[in-house]
Amino acid sequence: MKFLFVLLLIPFLISPAFAQTNEQISSSEKGTLDVKLSYDNPVPGELTTLKTDFINPQTQKIQEHIDWTLTVSKDGQIVWGPTQLSHTSKGSLDNLKYEFEDEGTYSLEFGIEGILFQPIPIEKASFVIEVGDASAQPDNPPPANDNGGGCLIATAAYGSELAPQVQQLREIRDNKILQTKSGESFMAVFNEFYYSFSPAIADYERENPIFKEGVKVTLAPMLASLSILNHVDVDSEQEILGYGISLILLNIGMYAGVPVFGILKLYQYRKNQM
Repeated sequence: MKFLFVLLLIPFLISPAFAQTNEQISSSEKGTLDVKLSYDNPVPGELTTLKTDFINPQTQKIQEHIDWTLTVSKDGQIVWGPTQLSHTSKGSLDNLKYEFEDEGTYSLEFGIEGILFQPIPIEKASFVIEVGDASAQPDNPPPANDNGGGCLIATAAYGSELAPQVQQLREIRDNKILQTKSGESFMAVFNEFYYSFSPAIADYERENPIFKEGVKVTLAPMLASLSILNHVDVDSEQEILGYGISLILLNIGMYAGVPVFGILKLYQYRKNQM
């Protein structure tokens, strides 16, 4: 099999020692559970142990009796799963193993479908794992000339790299912006700035469901404006510059102009009431 996925259920008395060097925490889509994933730097072609804890965000303790599935994707394509619905009575998976066959960026998506023997509408929690040379320094941002980095803030907000909103951003970047030299130059500068702060924001989104929902609301106007690019042809440097400047001005108007206008109207209203 190209992709070897082994699930081993070990009796409770057997408790292997782990020394994972990486740890991620992701909240499920509605904030019902936090999922903590710990693992060593993955080596292509070797089994990687993925220690997983399902945590109650209210008590910050491991939540017992969880029904779960797992889907593994690479470059936006599912390469394994979703697995059959499984159950963990103690709320942890100590011997979940997966073989990452090739180097690259993988997305792991846990689906949570039951808690304490009660079915719930499926909620997903997603993780991004770099395999190969990139995994040696997971906290470093991509180099300035790497235009293929992930949308960390949007991925954390919408819970998956496969979310339509994240796919929209990726398609606009790859199919519109990066098709011109000026677009490539812009993405090089933007990536250097974006990856200086986005990992910290994405981590905080996973830890704070209220902040996560706030980010979704904040992203909505930008996503709506960028969708314009899906309906136009960008065939030249002049066109990408024209559309780019127009969208920047439009977003400045939405994010800055509208609040300022509202404040001025409120001030005028209160002044007239005096």
